[in-house]
Amino acid sequence: MSIQLLRENIERLFAAGSAATEDPNAIEAFLELRAALESGEVRAAAPTPDAPTGWRVNAWVKQGILLGFRLGVLENMPAAGLSFVDKHTYPARQFTASAGVRLVPGGSSVRSGAYVARGVVCMPPMYINAGAYVDEGAMVDSHALVGSCAQIGKRVHLSAAAQIGGVLEPVNANPVIIEDDVMVGGNCGVYEGAIVRKGAVLAAGTILTRGTPVYDLVNGAILRATAELPLIIPENAVVVPGSRAIGKGHGQEWGLSLYAPVIVKYRDDKTSLSTTLEELLR
Repeated sequence: MSIQLLRENIERLFAAGSAATEDPNAIEAFLELRAALESGEVRAAAPTPDAPTGWRVNAWVKQGILLGFRLGVLENMPAAGLSFVDKHTYPARQFTASAGVRLVPGGSSVRSGAYVARGVVCMPPMYINAGAYVDEGAMVDSHALVGSCAQIGKRVHLSAAAQIGGVLEPVNANPVIIEDDVMVGGNCGVYEGAIVRKGAVLAAGTILTRGTPVYDLVNGAILRATAELPLIIPENAVVVPGSRAIGKGHGQEWGLSLYAPVIVKYRDDKTSLSTTLEELLR
C-alpha cells in the first residue's frame, strides 16, 4: 500500500472512533503503519525547510499510533523470566545483529513502532517509546528516556538520566526534536515540543519546557515559546542551568530566585564535536 493510501486509511479509521475496532482491515492498516515507523519510512515529524520551525508534524501518524492503542487488547508478555502486561499491538521490539544496533544487556526496552538506526548504542537501562525516531550514531545512555514521537538526530548523545518528553495528543502538537550532533547532559529534561538545534550542548541538569524562558548572554536576548512556535534553542548554543532573582514581593524579601537556563557561549569551528562538556564550560 502506498503511503498516501495508508494515510487515508489511518485518517478514516481514526475518525471512526470506537467503531474502528469492528473494521476487519483496521489491524492490517495499523501494522503497516507500525512497520513503516520501524523502518523510518514514515515519521511523526519530518524535516521541512519551508516550515516555520523547519519541521512538519505528521498528525496522521500520531492518529495511527493512537489507533494502535484503541485496537490493542491486554496480553501477557513474558520476557527474560519477568512478567509484563501491555496492549498486544505494542510488544517490545526484537533486534538481531544485522540491524547494527547495540542493545546492551541490562533491562533496556524499545517499543514497537520506534525507529532505531544503525550505529545507535543503547546502554541499560533505557527506554525508547512508540513513534520515536533515533538516528544513526546516537547514544541513549543509562536511565535515559526517549518519549513517544520524539525525534533524535544523528550522533546525539543522551547522557545518563536524560529525559526527552513524548507527546501523542493533541495530534498536531510538536514533539520534542533534538537535531544532529547535540549533546544532552545528565539529568537534563526536554519537554513540551522544545526544539534543540544542531550542535547545541545542554549542560547537566538543564530543563527546557514550553514555559521556560532562556537567557542568551551572548546576544542579549530572551528566548521564549510563542502561541505559534515552541521554545527553540539555537544552533551550537551552550546552555547551562542558572537562576534569576525575584525582583518584588515576598520573593524579593526572602532573597529567592527562580530557575533560568542560560546560553553562555556558542560552539565554533574550533570546537570539535568530540570536545567534552567540561572543556566547553571550563
